[in-house]
Amino acid sequence: MSRTLSLVTKPGSKLLNRFLILPCPNPILHQSSRTLETLAFEEVLSSPDKPYTYTAFILHGLLGSGRNWRSFSRSLASSLSGWRMVMVDLRNHGKSAEITGLSPPHTIGSAARDLADLVKSKGWDWPDVVIGHSLGGKVALDFARSCARGDYGEHACLPKQLWVLDSVPGKVDPEESDGEVEQVLQTLQCLPSSIPSRKWLVDHMMKRGFSKALSEWIGSNLKRSGDQETWAFNFEGAIQMFNSYRETDYWSLLDEPPKGMEIAIVRAENSDRWTQDTIQRIQRLAAKRVDEADGKVSYHVLSKSGHWVHVDNPKGLLQIVTPELASIT
Repeated sequence: MSRTLSLVTKPGSKLLNRFLILPCPNPILHQSSRTLETLAFEEVLSSPDKPYTYTAFILHGLLGSGRNWRSFSRSLASSLSGWRMVMVDLRNHGKSAEITGLSPPHTIGSAARDLADLVKSKGWDWPDVVIGHSLGGKVALDFARSCARGDYGEHACLPKQLWVLDSVPGKVDPEESDGEVEQVLQTLQCLPSSIPSRKWLVDHMMKRGFSKALSEWIGSNLKRSGDQETWAFNFEGAIQMFNSYRETDYWSLLDEPPKGMEIAIVRAENSDRWTQDTIQRIQRLAAKRVDEADGKVSYHVLSKSGHWVHVDNPKGLLQIVTPELASIT
């Protein structure tokens, strides 16, 4: 039986015990106007002068937020014509952590339904593409599976492309999970309750052996509260989502992708979460010959990158993603 993570309140106690966890004009960034129960988000448009035709949702990973993907989204939008990139703050993360209407259970399924609720509440067309990193990758998979099953109603439309960035599609064995993500979470749990400054945090993480780029990314998830720095996420809720991430399995979706949809799996070359069996299984699925109208799986390797793909090699990731999005008509 797999173990779940729980919060503890005794001083010095540990939270975690072997767990997972031609270019267009410059794009325009828009802040959202949100209601109580709607996820927070930001938009990047390819051009301020032309209406967009296509939409991509960008989903961050555990303890992140949509703003972590601003630079990537701007670059992606500026490389395409007629696109809108919607950077979503998942429940318990970023500005969505302040929304009281996003009640438990804090699961991957709940996070995926939040996306559907966002589409409906805003009266948007359903996204043409969903790009999810890490935990966001499984949210993307759940969103697509639920669309295919009709869970969001008869008017829900499947995305044409689903991008899963360095997120293993199956369950994660807690006994075999001791990678960089887990080390980050363990380190954060051991931090003092009051963090003096962002610089202090970055220096602290680097002293613990984390790269400067990763340490600065972690520091970007702080926000000022009075004279202190606090996290821009709900740590307890995020841990519940992390448990759900470990327990969910989407191999059946990859085995039989819905018609007309491509599931693109991107493995970071230096990521520590992929077993050889998992890699070979995805390669076999990607090698299957399918009719043009059928769903399919594609497999990509992002070189010179660890798990934090948007930090380690954003240019390489753009080179993989951009031409595929440009092919959508």
